[in-house]
Amino acid sequence: MALTLELIRQDVADALGEAPEDIPLDENLLDHGLDSVRIMALLGRWRRDHGVEADFADLAEQPAVEAWAPLLGVS
Repeated sequence: MALTLELIRQDVADALGEAPEDIPLDENLLDHGLDSVRIMALLGRWRRDHGVEADFADLAEQPAVEAWAPLLGVS
């Protein structure tokens, strides 16, 4: 299964214990409680399940779902 914008949003919501609709696409996820440990866990899952090659530093630099999508290979 290809990684999609909605799947990224769902995975972030799961990591935060939130509903996907409560996760904004364009806001800083750190403001919603995402931390570096959770980002690393998400990145590990996406690398394993979807072959993502993004770097942690790139995700940490722009912690928003919309900013992550191109870094994670979502077109």
